Amino acid sequence: MKISTKGRYALRLLVDLAEHQENGYVSLKDIANRQDISKKYLEQIVALLNRPDILHTNRGYQGGYRLAKEPKEYTIGDILRITEGSIVPVSCLEGDTVNCDRAELCATLPIWRGLSKVINEYLDSITLQDVLDQKKENYSYDYVI
Repeated sequence: MKISTKGRYALRLLVDLAEHQENGYVSLKDIANRQDISKKYLEQIVALLNRPDILHTNRGYQGGYRLAKEPKEYTIGDILRITEGSIVPVSCLEGDTVNCDRAELCATLPIWRGLSKVINEYLDSITLQDVLDQKKENYSYDYVI
């Protein structure tokens, strides 16, 4: 499994919105500048995330985007499932049933199920708030003299 640029940039976009949520609606131009991501690419990502339970949108002057919920309510797993479609390690685990004629005979299937479980549990245990908290902790000792 490899997380695409779209998934990684979506996380950066949402973390940026979480960091600047006190500013109200944030423009894609500002996010693009801070994150060094093209505005055009962010527009494609926003199209995936532009759902009432993820983002709120405001058009016009002072328009932009803001989170629809508190950062603690967004899991990294949920975000990656939206942008990646799936985060399973092997294609036979896509969907609710195993898509393989050899599933009953497959000695490696339990390995892939276990790996998928670990990946999902890990990504679902991290929220945007956790990312913000860790970032603050990592940069709280950054002194300038």
